Amino acid sequence: LRLLPRQRYLRAERAEVSALERKRNILCCLITRILKVEKQLHIDNLVFRVIDACQKGELGPGLQFPSFCCHSVDVLSCVLHLLNQGYLRRQEERPHVLEY
Repeated sequence: LRLLPRQRYLRAERAEVSALERKRNILCCLITRILKVEKQLHIDNLVFRVIDACQKGELGPGLQFPSFCCHSVDVLSCVLHLLNQGYLRRQEERPHVLEY
């Protein structure tokens, strides 16, 4: 019986997946928090506000998280996810405006 060394790359992959899930959860929280306050917002403005909040590390008044770099593709991916889940919707006459 021969013991093989632990596979370190599996632990690294799990850590990366966990970090990506945390990032997606934070982005989804930011999107919903912003839209809860604004009620409706142009998708471009929403993307800029989420990216700004990520850089500042602010979820809201008194709520901090470690700042991280996010791109518009990350935010738009989360927007699509929230649209598919039914948390957000588009206006019929103006599909570029999102509502909570």
